[in-house]
Amino acid sequence: MDTVESIEQQIASLPPEDLARLRAWFASFDADAWDRQIAADVSAGRLDAIAQAALSEHRRGQTKLL
Repeated sequence: MDTVESIEQQIASLPPEDLARLRAWFASFDADAWDRQIAADVSAGRLDAIAQAALSEHRRGQTKLL
């Protein structure tokens, strides 16, 4: 059995209150990882082309407020 399968089995056997705590912890952990990745992508310029395209569309009046 690999590590992921072992973790999955352990999670499946958690009581509801522990599962809720794990869910909250993982949501925060995942959000932090996402934030770090976005910050790294911004710093590396990986989003520059997308941002420029969006700004160009906005300047041409091709955007709308939702």
